[in-house]
Amino acid sequence: MKTFKIAKIPGDGIGVEVMEQAKMILDKVCNEYNVRLDFLELKAGGCAIDECGNALPKETIDACKTCDAVFLGAVGGPKWDNLPGSERPEQALLGLRSELGLFANLRPTKVFHDLKEASPLKDSIIEKGVDVLVVRELTGGIYFGSRGRRFVEDVGVQSDKAGYNYFGIKGRKIMENLEEAYDTLCYNREEIKRIAHRGFQAAMNRNRKVTSVDKANILESSRLWREVVEEVSKNYPEVQLNHLYVDNTAMQLVREPSQFDVILTNNMFGDILSDEASMISGSIGMLASASLRDDNFGMYEPVHGSAPDIAGKDMANPLAQILSGAMMLKYSLGMIEAAKKIEDAVELVLKNGYRTGDIFTTGMNKVGTCKMGELVLEALN
Repeated sequence: MKTFKIAKIPGDGIGVEVMEQAKMILDKVCNEYNVRLDFLELKAGGCAIDECGNALPKETIDACKTCDAVFLGAVGGPKWDNLPGSERPEQALLGLRSELGLFANLRPTKVFHDLKEASPLKDSIIEKGVDVLVVRELTGGIYFGSRGRRFVEDVGVQSDKAGYNYFGIKGRKIMENLEEAYDTLCYNREEIKRIAHRGFQAAMNRNRKVTSVDKANILESSRLWREVVEEVSKNYPEVQLNHLYVDNTAMQLVREPSQFDVILTNNMFGDILSDEASMISGSIGMLASASLRDDNFGMYEPVHGSAPDIAGKDMANPLAQILSGAMMLKYSLGMIEAAKKIEDAVELVLKNGYRTGDIFTTGMNKVGTCKMGELVLEALN
């Protein structure tokens, strides 16, 4: 029996509940393929702050580096909202991505036929088909650039020739000791090149179309982004490449999502667009994600948060966590057939009319977290 070592990080809130259901599914399907998953449970997020005083203990990082993949639930909650930004539970996610070299985030958005009534979009739009993969650069850009606050002694020195400063106020001197904050958006050629390759490789296994999203009409970093993506595209002549500005992409996602196959973009744009795309499916509780590095190693997690308001109430939708597990089998463990079996089981449960509260509509069978897990387990047969 082949064994894989998996770092299991349930985290906070509903992360613990949905993780339990996903582990049950993974154990079942892997056993059928004579594979054993050796789960190593670790702390990160709010629970780690409470227990260790740190959202991402060194022990967790070190243990993750010895594993074949990381399986994460959710982190955060209002309990820790008053902490400084650098100490919040969400810093665990940034830390894991950085420490483990996870530069490529893959977030698929698919509208299941039996869930189309849950989508906020018109049937005429949904019926064209929605199957979009957002490939987001994850360890660069504005989230990792230099940041801080500073005092500017004399803002007026930045006035233009007409005498207007950058507040649009006439006069060379308006105030002294003005406090300002800054965040730096920076990308180098190699960072763009490696995420571009990942996007084109993904497109080769899909419908061979890449939409590169930037703001090249304004940002110099986007002009470099576009230049490098064009260069990389020459290695994939079978893939159609087009460019869109990020604001137009946001509009097109709700106007005609069927036009997209792979959306390739930077860290901040990808964060925003993938959340927008997630709601096309009708519920963020349905969406999985993978964060990958150059080899087969990756971290897999649902898109949803810790939802502390429903934690412990058997109300959470475990399907995103279960589908994240399927992505782990596919990308890190090479178990493509097993992953497809899980995806088919989820689709069958939905076809049979079972729904958790977030995707429930009149006429369906409303179930809780545990029952949904049991139904997927049965569907595997």
